[in-house]
Amino acid sequence: MSSAPEYRPDITHEISTETLEVIAQPLTGFARLYDNGAFRKTVLLVLLAVIWEVYARLLASPLLFPTFSATVAALGTGLASGELPRAATYTLSLLIKGYVAGLAIAALLTAFASATRLGADLLETLTAMFNPLPSIALLPLALIWFGLGDGSVIFVLVHAVLWAVALNTFSGFKSLSPTLRMVGQNYGLSKLSYIAKILIPGAFPSILTGLKVGWAFAWRTLIAAELVFGVSSGSGGLGWYVFENKNQLLIPEVFAGLLTVIAFGLIVENLIFKSIEARTIKRWGMTS
Repeated sequence: MSSAPEYRPDITHEISTETLEVIAQPLTGFARLYDNGAFRKTVLLVLLAVIWEVYARLLASPLLFPTFSATVAALGTGLASGELPRAATYTLSLLIKGYVAGLAIAALLTAFASATRLGADLLETLTAMFNPLPSIALLPLALIWFGLGDGSVIFVLVHAVLWAVALNTFSGFKSLSPTLRMVGQNYGLSKLSYIAKILIPGAFPSILTGLKVGWAFAWRTLIAAELVFGVSSGSGGLGWYVFENKNQLLIPEVFAGLLTVIAFGLIVENLIFKSIEARTIKRWGMTS
């Protein structure tokens, strides 16, 4: 029988000390900044703005591509006059109405699909039919059905949100671990408690993906719809703001409107959805 290895406290002490020294080594200032995601993204945005400014000055054609400084000046003018805030408020009000309505219908469809096999077949069939159909292609029909009002735009927004959210949510429910399902059954949870404590937390990465995809589809569809809807009604939001200034050859204002659209996208992605992801990790230990 082989004897046990000799215990050497001196060697053990020496190794642990070196290890502690490596772990305790502080990060440099540059390493701390580089480790900050917000700092890295800010640097990238500044670099893109510089490239924009340099390229526009080299091109020297304001009607084709205005400089970044001219765009910022037009943005400031639009904000000061109240025209951009009014357009943005109108656009966001339509977006919220369409997004919430789409989420509500998606929740009903997903609940029906999760409860019955017929509902699952219905959801899969409808998704295969309508999900590839561009929402903006339904706008002419929506104008006939609902007239020149907010209902037409809300209709196409519901279409943009509905299928992405419903499909991702249902996929998340289907891929839920059988172990988690058995845990809920063993604890004797009620139907509502089972949904709130087992299904939603387990499927939340897929649900959040659906929410993000639905938001992106809705935002793009809304801006495109306003380009048509604004022309029809004589009023509108950011899409109409872009279209109207294009007709007047106010290209810096056009870019200012597009920059506002991009800014809203960055705010929603980095503040709202990132906050939801952070809370998800803290509460349930998962993310999308």
